Amino acid sequence: MRHHASDLTPWLRATRVLLAASACTAVLASAPAMAAPPAAEDAAEETTTTVQDKPAPVVDFLKKVEFTGLVDTYFTYNFNKPATGTYTPLRNFDVKHNQFSVALVELALNKPATSEDRVGFRFDLDYGQVAQIFNSDPLDGNNLLNVQQGYVSYVAPVGSGLTIDVGKFVTPIGTEPTESKDNYNYSRAFLYALGPYYHVGTRVGYTVNDKFSLGAMLVNGWNASGDNNSGKSFGLSATLKPTSKVTIIQNLLMGPEQNDNSDDVRTMSDTNLSVSLTDKLATGLNYAYVKDTIAGEKVSWQGLALYLRGQVTDVFAIAPRFEIFNDDAGLVSGAVQNLKEFTLTGELKHKDGLIFRAEFRRDWSDIDFFTKDGAATDNQNTFTVSATYSFSSKQ
Repeated sequence: MRHHASDLTPWLRATRVLLAASACTAVLASAPAMAAPPAAEDAAEETTTTVQDKPAPVVDFLKKVEFTGLVDTYFTYNFNKPATGTYTPLRNFDVKHNQFSVALVELALNKPATSEDRVGFRFDLDYGQVAQIFNSDPLDGNNLLNVQQGYVSYVAPVGSGLTIDVGKFVTPIGTEPTESKDNYNYSRAFLYALGPYYHVGTRVGYTVNDKFSLGAMLVNGWNASGDNNSGKSFGLSATLKPTSKVTIIQNLLMGPEQNDNSDDVRTMSDTNLSVSLTDKLATGLNYAYVKDTIAGEKVSWQGLALYLRGQVTDVFAIAPRFEIFNDDAGLVSGAVQNLKEFTLTGELKHKDGLIFRAEFRRDWSDIDFFTKDGAATDNQNTFTVSATYSFSSKQ
């Protein structure tokens, strides 16, 4: 059957359209994908990077907190041979005779307040003999028995930054801190054992420059979470570093410390000097003088401790200490007496935070204050070995 030209025209047009569409499809399929506009691509990358790099709030907070821990163990033998497990006279933390003891298990969290991050805190959780003796607080029934420190901090925008702490904190008095690992010797001097351990209240600190800083505090008193009278104690502190090798700290603490007596003021002056003679040899001293009024009578006690430490090798050190302590009224040592002590400590320190110490100490008095084999004597000799491990998340 034959068709006229007019009858085929619609079919030809349709065929041309289909062929053109197929050609376009092939060209598009073979062409490379069109790139995103540069601005859109950069914005996408920036958004992805920001989301990935921004830390979670909890992670960001924990990065600012330092976690520290300590396990302190010891064995002491008293050559006066008291009953096993009884306390060694005039000691505060190394107290148990002829038995293995756990002095301290500690976990602490510390977020310092700075000019960039003005709010901080510190919390030290303690267990062991140190915690029991450190917090022997009759005023509150040892409600803070396991808290060595617990305070909040704020840096006020004053000059270089005024640091304000409120809560419970260790005393600034003396050369020796609470943790044995930070001392030259394992046992504590009379000046530490018979002095203030901690305070509850508020304190401020201000760094004038890298050579001079000041501090002040208003607290309930000595070694008490509560207050035994209506008065408060006031403290001042000044730290001077004339050179990188010399540090001088002067503390003054004043306030009523007797039960139900806010009239008689106890005053304590505490002087500390530390000197790095060489990279391997350091020395120092601590002198304290305390005066008070008891039943209308002026009383006082004072002490002087001399320290020396020699770093013999990278892992071995030796540290002698000599001390005199005069308790003219018998108020802190338990008798009117003049005391002396000599301590010699050898130390082995592992790079990962483990410290072994062996220590000989002799205490003696001008009266027969001690007991040996059931008879009074004027001295006691002890030998102590200790193992202490500490760690920090910032190391």
